[in-house]
Amino acid sequence: MNDELKRVDPQIYDAMKAEALRQHAGLELIASENFVSEAVLEAMGSVMTNKYAEGYPAKRYYGGCTHVDSAESLAIERLKQLFGCEHANVQPHSGTTANIAVYMTACEPGDTVMGMDLSHGGHLSHGHPLNFSGITYNIVPYGVNKETEQIDYDEMLRIARECKPKLIMVGASAYPRIIDFERIAKLAAEVDALVCADIAHIAGLVVAGLHPSPIPHCDFVSSTTHKTLRGPRGGIIMCKEKWAEKLDKIVFPGNQGGPLMHIIAAKAVGFKEALSDGFKAYQKQVIANAAVLADTIAKRGYRIVSGGTDNHLLLVDTLNSRGITGKGSEARLEGAGITVNKNTIPFDTKKPWVCSGIRLGSPACTTRGMKDAEFEQIGNLICDVLDVEKAEREAAQEKVRKQVLELCSKFPLYENRWK
Repeated sequence: MNDELKRVDPQIYDAMKAEALRQHAGLELIASENFVSEAVLEAMGSVMTNKYAEGYPAKRYYGGCTHVDSAESLAIERLKQLFGCEHANVQPHSGTTANIAVYMTACEPGDTVMGMDLSHGGHLSHGHPLNFSGITYNIVPYGVNKETEQIDYDEMLRIARECKPKLIMVGASAYPRIIDFERIAKLAAEVDALVCADIAHIAGLVVAGLHPSPIPHCDFVSSTTHKTLRGPRGGIIMCKEKWAEKLDKIVFPGNQGGPLMHIIAAKAVGFKEALSDGFKAYQKQVIANAAVLADTIAKRGYRIVSGGTDNHLLLVDTLNSRGITGKGSEARLEGAGITVNKNTIPFDTKKPWVCSGIRLGSPACTTRGMKDAEFEQIGNLICDVLDVEKAEREAAQEKVRKQVLELCSKFPLYENRWK
């Protein structure tokens, strides 16, 4: 950790050191989190943060942009190379601001938009009534089949024929199966709708060729740059060339001012890492580890939503398996050094702040180097915590916490930042 920060603000220094130690000493299983490289961290904390650069490379409203132009141009070209897209914008501050730009490019306020129901695994910015998307547009939800717990494409087509949407938002935050972008594009074409694929969760898998790409089929593709893509926190948008000029104007000056040049530089670094030979091997292990985790927990008698996983995450129905809410499961596991998040399951009977299940993801622990054997151990540790009665809970948590620390010590993380 930086001695200058310790001198200037010891309270923030202590908080950052404690967080670095928490990350090192615990199992991070939140599906939307990952660990960036030291190179990405360095770019985020660089002098690029000092530069205002409203506009785009070679078309700025400020002078002195030669070097940030180079960084943004590299980020754009690397992103286009990663996905094979026609146009890319790397300025969105987050996945949600990326989606705002897509909505504003494709729709007018009040237009009808189809989005996946949040309680079925969708995303907040795909139409939740308290989100800008649900406030600004007429949202018609689609979801999963009650029996298979997978997207019901036939029902999706029926809904589209009935509501005639201007835009169909595709993608999810808690859906463990392959998404058929080609089939969705065909049903969208039947009702003359545009399609945006939000691949925030699966972007890394798409890059590695381990999940079908939406690029050939969709008008817009939005994403975050963290999660499986393993870059800094931020957003990106890709689109067909026909939308490029309008989209760029919507991002700036439409809904953002100066871009975060330190984050864009870090995005460029993350994209370069994603172009490396080792990135595909990493993503293969991410999928393998999630499958092992699902299989291990299922063998201990827990119901896995949809029966398994095709990607980096899984949902465990803890309420119907053990009578424990998602909220309760999250708290019990955190007490043992295992970080997960409570999550609704399809057709959940509990409120969203209580939930019936938990969401588990493999990207972060896979980044640390953990493989099949470690994820089998992790699955059993999770069950060891959740299986015990109340009287034995603290003892079980303490026992598992020691095993977690021993496991994490074999796969050190950011050692120079917490010692």
